[in-house]
Amino acid sequence: MPSAHEGARKSAPPAELVSSHESEALLAQVRSWLDDAKAENVAVIDIKGKSSIGDYMLVASGRSDRHVGAIAEQLQQKLKEGGYGRARIEGRPQCDWVLVDMGDIIVHVFRPEVREFYNLEKMWSAERPGDPTTH
Repeated sequence: MPSAHEGARKSAPPAELVSSHESEALLAQVRSWLDDAKAENVAVIDIKGKSSIGDYMLVASGRSDRHVGAIAEQLQQKLKEGGYGRARIEGRPQCDWVLVDMGDIIVHVFRPEVREFYNLEKMWSAERPGDPTTH
């Protein structure tokens, strides 16, 4: 039986990691931490109303697989130091694409060629289609 702290999604970070009213403040922190880690081409995508997976998605590039891994580790350390707990991190062994799931904020860190291939910005920045027209 799931505990009260488990999110709606399977394997979601604990609910106390980021609450809705904190997500905007944490977003500013995460952007600053990405800048400190020398992440490149940081894009912020507002996904509220587009998906239930979170409020914001950040997409950033690292110069190499080592840099991608280091950015993810620095984010995890800053979250812990800031009292936000631990984020769920996936993709660290290869470090082509590392996902840092903070609950309402999701950070994708890519090597540039992998980022270009998946092009998440284009997919998630598109407007939601309206209601289908009936004829």
